[in-house]
Amino acid sequence: MTEKKLPLHLDFHSGLPIYTQIVNQIQSQLVNKILKPGDQLPTVRALAQELRVNFNTVARAYRILDEARIISTQQGRGTYISEIPPPEVSEKLRHESLSALTQRFIAEAFRLGFSEKEVSQMVRDSFKLNKEALDKDSES
Repeated sequence: MTEKKLPLHLDFHSGLPIYTQIVNQIQSQLVNKILKPGDQLPTVRALAQELRVNFNTVARAYRILDEARIISTQQGRGTYISEIPPPEVSEKLRHESLSALTQRFIAEAFRLGFSEKEVSQMVRDSFKLNKEALDKDSES
């Protein structure tokens, strides 16, 4: 159980608070099994230095994750990913991760000047292409 380096990618221009981005990405890594129960996270101070953000920003993210029972901070020992959450919590995390991803996608598309109609059409086209690729894969 060594301390894991967290591959977090913050977007300082997204409009989404940094602490929310940290929470969402840790949740996403847990859902996608990048992080596993028992994994040790960096200290608040170490993660703040690594991400070049304020200590209080990381502390707030960790506090939110702790309140959601996703992590557990043990005084003097460190911060760890809690045991596997129940299915309803995992499902909620999946939906929150998808929501955050969708918000980032839409915000970036609008920032680039695309209209709602253009974004919707791109999503429909992408679904169609992915479905065709999956169908093709299942045939072989």
